[in-house]
Amino acid sequence: MDERYKPLADEIRPESLDDVVGQKHILGPNGMLRRIVLSGSVPNMIFYGPSGTGKTTVARIIAERTSRTLRRLNATTAGIADIKKIIDELDTFLTPGGVLLYLDEIQYFNKKQQQSLLEFMEDGRITLIASTTENPYFCVFGAVLSRSTVFEFKPVAPEEVRQAVLRAVGIANARRTVPVTVEEDAIKRISLACGGDVRKAMNALELLFSTVEDGGVITEEDAAAVTQKSAVRYDRDGDEHYDILSALMKSLRGSDPDAALHYLARVLETGDLPGVCRRILCSASEDIGLAWPQAVPVVKACVDSALQLGLPEARLPLAEACIFLATCPKSNTACLAIDAALSDVRAGKAGSIPRQLQNVHADGTGFEREQGYLYPHSFPNRWVPQQYLPDELKDVRYYDYGDNKTEQAAKAYWEKIKG
Repeated sequence: MDERYKPLADEIRPESLDDVVGQKHILGPNGMLRRIVLSGSVPNMIFYGPSGTGKTTVARIIAERTSRTLRRLNATTAGIADIKKIIDELDTFLTPGGVLLYLDEIQYFNKKQQQSLLEFMEDGRITLIASTTENPYFCVFGAVLSRSTVFEFKPVAPEEVRQAVLRAVGIANARRTVPVTVEEDAIKRISLACGGDVRKAMNALELLFSTVEDGGVITEEDAAAVTQKSAVRYDRDGDEHYDILSALMKSLRGSDPDAALHYLARVLETGDLPGVCRRILCSASEDIGLAWPQAVPVVKACVDSALQLGLPEARLPLAEACIFLATCPKSNTACLAIDAALSDVRAGKAGSIPRQLQNVHADGTGFEREQGYLYPHSFPNRWVPQQYLPDELKDVRYYDYGDNKTEQAAKAYWEKIKG
């Protein structure tokens, strides 16, 4: 291979903010990050977002606009020794204006490694631009976070990825004696299937170019072959895992069957069957609850079927469960009631169990007085007034009937009996 060869993803890397695709919310004409870069006064910053969305590119552009010496570390391979080497360069002719440190994947630095930068961030000798694909409020040490401004980079929209793909096609064809024809449907497929990751789109395109001769044609079928499942962003230990499952559960709660099926499909494409089954089971009790108590056995049957069938057949009972839950009436009264009861218990609001509720078998140990328990089945309508809560909580109310048909029927029943 030619030693001067550069991967397409690097060769197409923008040289100015105007060439960066996506991120208009921070890099648009009035975007805050653009205004900061153009001001020339660069603060400590943390770039948060999925891969292939321009974090490294923007950091490089910023570095070129500052008088500071650029140093770059990747936290997956760097350690304290690498940080110390940069610190030793401070106040020398190697870094006359200070250091702009671009720290990629900061989430892989432990607390001690992150803390080692604090003193120099504080006095301005090091300006930190860190990037992470995980939520910085969880993975970045608080003192570093408090000294930094966080900017979120979002997945690039397909129409903007298309612009990058077209530029890349031109660059790739410039390497050829006879240009390759890329069908419009192939460009569309690559732009959609990359899931907002421009680097992934570039890698797919480069692979496609490597499979055709000069003057050849890249078809949609070719593009489909190299982009299978590539649009799925999913890391079982990362934010995307919890974001998709959260979106699924909130779609069920929001009674949107179409959105629920969309997020179900995204999870199923990753093969995370246990994760999605757990959330669906939870929704039956948390969100449908007493509005339709039969939802629990129905959904349990669907989940059991899915786990027994395995993928891909598991999609059928799980889709049935999601549509069922999304279209069921909703009530969270049971969830609110138990959470309120737990809150009191954890706050120490307990008290002695009323004598009439205590275990009768303990009455032969010196506490032989009459228990006084009233057996409801011995009274009309199987109910009798009786104190069940401890004295400290005797008037507390945790459960309020929901406004759905099932709970209102129960309310009417007991109001008639209890008066």
